[in-house]
Amino acid sequence: MWSDVVPNLLIGLREGLEAGLIVSILVATLVRADQRERLPQVWTGVLAAAALSVSFGAVLTFAAASMSTKAQEGFSGILSLIAVGFVTIMIFWMRRSARALSGEISGKVTAALTLGPGILVLTAFLAVAREGLETSLFVWTTTRGAGESVGPLVGAAAGLTLAAALCVGMYRRAVKINLTRFFTFTGIGLIVIASGVTGYGLRDLQESTILPGIGTTAFDLGTSVDPSSWYARLVEGIFNITTRMTVLQLVGYLAYLIPVMALFVRGIRPPRPAPADAPAALPAAEVPKQPAPAEAAPEPTSAPGGARRVPRWVLPVTMIAVPAVAAGAAILALGPAAGSGDTMIEATSGSCVTAWDAPQPGRVTFTVRNTGAKAMEVRLIEPASGAIHAEIELLAPGTSRPLSATIGGGTYAWQCLPDGGDPVVSASRRVAGSGDGGLAIIPVTDETMSAPVDAYRAFVSAGLATLARDTDTLRADVEAGDLDAARRDWLTAHLDYERLGAAYGTFGDFDASINGRPAGLPGGVGDPDFAGFHRVEYGLWHGESVDSLKAPVATLADSVAELAKAFPTQEFDSNDLALRTHEILENTIEFQLTGSADQGSGTALATAAANVDGTRELLTIIAPLLTTRAPATLAASQRQLDAFGTLLRQTADPAGTWIAPDRLPLADRQRLNGSLGALLETLAPIPDVLEIRNTG
Repeated sequence: MWSDVVPNLLIGLREGLEAGLIVSILVATLVRADQRERLPQVWTGVLAAAALSVSFGAVLTFAAASMSTKAQEGFSGILSLIAVGFVTIMIFWMRRSARALSGEISGKVTAALTLGPGILVLTAFLAVAREGLETSLFVWTTTRGAGESVGPLVGAAAGLTLAAALCVGMYRRAVKINLTRFFTFTGIGLIVIASGVTGYGLRDLQESTILPGIGTTAFDLGTSVDPSSWYARLVEGIFNITTRMTVLQLVGYLAYLIPVMALFVRGIRPPRPAPADAPAALPAAEVPKQPAPAEAAPEPTSAPGGARRVPRWVLPVTMIAVPAVAAGAAILALGPAAGSGDTMIEATSGSCVTAWDAPQPGRVTFTVRNTGAKAMEVRLIEPASGAIHAEIELLAPGTSRPLSATIGGGTYAWQCLPDGGDPVVSASRRVAGSGDGGLAIIPVTDETMSAPVDAYRAFVSAGLATLARDTDTLRADVEAGDLDAARRDWLTAHLDYERLGAAYGTFGDFDASINGRPAGLPGGVGDPDFAGFHRVEYGLWHGESVDSLKAPVATLADSVAELAKAFPTQEFDSNDLALRTHEILENTIEFQLTGSADQGSGTALATAAANVDGTRELLTIIAPLLTTRAPATLAASQRQLDAFGTLLRQTADPAGTWIAPDRLPLADRQRLNGSLGALLETLAPIPDVLEIRNTG
């Protein structure tokens, strides 16, 4: 939460001080002109501007809540870019205008004094409303980016409070501050923050499909940096730089940051030296004291002809009430009406859904609204087994989300899991008919996964013992100078490792030292950090000497021994077990079928066959869970996995030698890619089916 405080504290401080300075100058001008009785007109304009800003923020919040998820992303993305535009204009305007701000506002107030109370109210209103609307828009966008409201709102409130204190101090000359320098430094900070909002806005537009490229990743540090760590959250909260960013996000971030920062810094001029007797605090408005108008007198209670004058309180109340009423009307107009054919469901943390009717069979879209005070998960379930037909994983208070499900004959109920509370199940409803209700997922818990995880650990531990033995054999071959034996035993040891399912950082840093590739290393195959099986492969098949191979082979064998020792104590996320069934073969299609990982041995398809073995072992381990949850998926996966394995074996030549992928006929490559693509589609639902879910 606290990482989201800083950006909003800065925007609150910056915008609050800008608006506060204007109000202070208005007040100082009236005081020096002996027009104190007109101060309420200033405060009326200020309160009206504040009411408009708060109302604007409320409309933004409820407008987004009434939209679908995709529409919310597009709405947020567009407003984020608009907010960046407003903040950029504000930054450059204040840098240019800070020195002359007092005189400019004083002149406007002096003119307003001769034109009646309405003009003075309007002057104060317009002077503050711009900063208030900018603040509401920017805080709303950063709150959307943070995914929670407490931190951003605390930061904005703290910034506004500090700005108010500084303005009071400057008005009383208790605080001295160089405004030009202040707005310069805060401008630099806001440019950096606005760069992050630009990237966040572009990603929202990608997620809404307005812009393409959501799958084109510039970098993904998720395997080396914990996204939930305090330092990652701090960087994300302040700079909106995440561990994974798309190419468009990164380009947008830099395309805003570099030119805008360059223009801003280039335009900075050293402040003019102030006279020795001039304070650095808020400059007093140089308005001569004016005598009270000759006709000034107590205001009559009645107008000529006996008609009563409008009471003084009517104008301020009206100006404050109008924005609130307009916002309420807008919220009602936007608010959570179910779409065509939708069924409105209201969920609370106390009783879940209290009133709902049995839906008709077929595809149904519910609009679920959280009317409680806590965020919650909402599920449509079979009450007897707890199987989940559809779910919303996070529904914030006061928001609505669509939820679609295929309804067949059977019994249904709603389950609500409020944040920090016990699960609550609604009354059940019976749907007549015998139609298929689609796949219902029986929730998996840590206890359910404990036996498969133990079986996987036993499988890997046994495999590591075999790997260590065969790697020692490879080292002995090189030490003896028998490179022919080394090439044969290299493949044996390497396939041992690939059968363990070492995909996507399964073994942490050990994977880079055991099976790293040269791609991405500054020195390529000659880089000192290129190590492991592929480093040895490169040397064996590129004519390196025995002496040059001894060190890489020794490093490989030592890393394998260290992994075998460390694995029993390594942490393992139970959700990763189901992910491996899909990720191992994702690696296969990316690195083995393309041959991009091959360093000269031509054995990429042998590695692919080992990946098939590893995936088959994982399916065997989780088969008891899938049998009761997705038996058709399990059967299809096993059948297609066997078919792909058969195709791989058929690519070897009659002598049993593996052929490099680029030497295969085009028709064979197409069959392999098509078979593996279909298999990956079949395997894709398994991580969702076996995801460990909250059960309260």
